[in-house]
Parts: sequence; structure tokens; C-alpha cells
Amino acid sequence: MMTEKIEGAAVTTRANVYFDGKCVSHTLQLADGTKKSVGVVLPATLTFNTGAAEVMECVAGSCEYKLAGSSEWKKSAAGEKFSIPANSSFEIKVTEAYHYICHFA
Repeated sequence: MMTEKIEGAAVTTRANVYFDGKCVSHTLQLADGTKKSVGVVLPATLTFNTGAAEVMECVAGSCEYKLAGSSEWKKSAAGEKFSIPANSSFEIKVTEAYHYICHFA
């Protein structure tokens, strides 16, 4: 089931802007201390590094992604998720705006 709304979150109003504006997100903190970010990746091929493990949830659009150490590109569309281990990286290819929620482990 796709997340359409996150209730009870404090939002950091200043955006996180990466890759010259190709990725823009806002950080959310829930009452229990859980942090997430919500944002959009515009058409591009980018490489992201992770500190904590992450789960990327697509809420609109789609992407292709490749995890570090893999040669296989996989597709993720609205309602789908993919996981990235801590202290790793992934490449993402976007041809239409990819709207996401990043769940930090």
C-alpha cells in the first residue's frame, strides 16, 4: 500500500537540494523520533551514498536503480519500494519526475 500522507510530523522547512537541483527533499521527524525525507528526483542519472540503511518508497513516477556491487538495473514504480544497506550506495536513473519517501532505518 502506498503512503499518501504522513500524519503528526515536524517538517524542516529548508529544502535539502542535491545535484544542482536534480533532487530536492524535506526532512520529517515523527513524534517517536523516526526520521524520513520526502522529495522528488528530476530526470537524471545520479549516485547516492547511504549512512543509515534506507527504504525508498515511490509515491509517483518511476525510476531504475542499481545497488552498489550489482550490475542489474531494476525498476521501481508508484507503490513499490527498494532497500539500500547502510554505508553503501545506489545509482538511480529517472526519466520522469520520481516522487519518493525515504525511510531511514
